Amino acid sequence: MRHLSQPTRRNVLMTGAAALATASFGLKPRPAFAQEQVSLQLSWLHSTQFAGSYIAKDRGWWAEAGLDVSLLQGGPNAPVEPPVVSGTALVGISAADYTAAAVEQGAPFKILGVAMQKNPFAITSLSANPVNEPKDIEGKRIGMALANTPVLQALCTLNDVNIDAIEIVPTQYSPQPLVAGEVDCLLSWETDLPVAMTIQGVDNTTMLMADHGYAVHSQTYIATEDSLANRREEIVALMSGEVRGWDAYRADTDAATDLTLAMFPDAGLDLETQRLQAARQVPLMFSDLTDANGFGWWTDETVAANIETLALLGRDVSPDLWDRSILEEVHSA
Repeated sequence: MRHLSQPTRRNVLMTGAAALATASFGLKPRPAFAQEQVSLQLSWLHSTQFAGSYIAKDRGWWAEAGLDVSLLQGGPNAPVEPPVVSGTALVGISAADYTAAAVEQGAPFKILGVAMQKNPFAITSLSANPVNEPKDIEGKRIGMALANTPVLQALCTLNDVNIDAIEIVPTQYSPQPLVAGEVDCLLSWETDLPVAMTIQGVDNTTMLMADHGYAVHSQTYIATEDSLANRREEIVALMSGEVRGWDAYRADTDAATDLTLAMFPDAGLDLETQRLQAARQVPLMFSDLTDANGFGWWTDETVAANIETLALLGRDVSPDLWDRSILEEVHSA
């Protein structure tokens, strides 16, 4: 996630350091034979947000395919696109709106896969005063970063909501303004502020914007056209490991969380918070579409919905931004 006030997002998901050995996943040593070294650029700091990748590495699935994959941590000062353009990273994890903006500036990107089938943006409220549908936001105070006003405007346009009837209150990315009664709702991710509030015992309600027409693919895999042409075998191998890793994650999110904390014991991740985040990611990442076609899939219809929403965000893109040929090769193997 990079739309929101990112420098504070990590603090929401860490309330103390935790590290433990795992039963299902085991921190295995790398094989001794030579492998091709490649990097996968993550979009944010290490957490269960990327646990499927950790499983792929831990279980040696990339090593079996001849890859030594480095997982490059993202963050507020580590954007995804530059290392992918430069070739430092073979593949990056981005979002359709960021990729569209980069392509408008001449970056030669293609979207190869879609990890989050549903965009994680949500309107979070207290259950005693819930926002259950977009119309409920009218007459309320919403806490958010002003930079995300186009996101709120797109939601309003898609649902015939009068944005002028909403009071936008600039806030830091924290549940505190909502809990303190300074605002009536927050613009957040489904998997962070609501998780933090639940862990703290605060009853909350989330309205997922994707359920109301806000269609922007998130946690998308991107690569350059040059890499697709000249390093295709490596990309297929990397994405094959991702698919296997995320399928294993879905089968046991608690074990995936335990592995995350074992691999990154100094990241300050709280076990229960990470477990809840991991569980809440599942319905965002898996759907009837992925059940039928495999992890990361999309259709012409979902792309068309993305193009419509991206237009509301000021991004003019065409369907050829998405290239499904890598996934087709992975899932047909």
